[in-house]
Amino acid sequence: MTEKEEYPLKKVCIICAKGNLEDVYAACVMANGAVMEGIETKVFFTFFGLDAITKKQMNHLHTATVGNPAMRMPNGWAFPSVLGMLPGVEAGVSSIMKKQMEALDIPTIPEFLEMITAGGGELYACKLATDMFKLKKEDLSDEVKDIITVGEFYGLCGGQGTQIIFT
Repeated sequence: MTEKEEYPLKKVCIICAKGNLEDVYAACVMANGAVMEGIETKVFFTFFGLDAITKKQMNHLHTATVGNPAMRMPNGWAFPSVLGMLPGVEAGVSSIMKKQMEALDIPTIPEFLEMITAGGGELYACKLATDMFKLKKEDLSDEVKDIITVGEFYGLCGGQGTQIIFT
């Protein structure tokens, strides 16, 4: 029997393409965890994921209540998709989630971005998406290193022991 050679994880390149609260937090938690483990970390924000690094949007992310079959209310009962369409429900659910995260002392998105970069992680914005949404570098968090193309991002993702993660 031959042994399979294993390579340690040296670098993670995370692509954040969604702007809802749960997906942005997933990207931030994974990036921060990688930085804390000493893993080289790069995060690429594209399309609606740009909301996580846009100064005007980063503190106003919402939880997707429509079309989310896994949506659960805090007490554990399933959340019927039709209820999510009612006015104010998405804002209410988002508020509940934010309060629960605050009670657990989970950092805010701006705090996570600071923690990631303070630990050596790098944050990038997608040039195509920023052009589409007419965003400039000054519209983005100061933690964003640069606005780059997807090709430039892939250029940063090479090397043995690298994983690309799409959230």
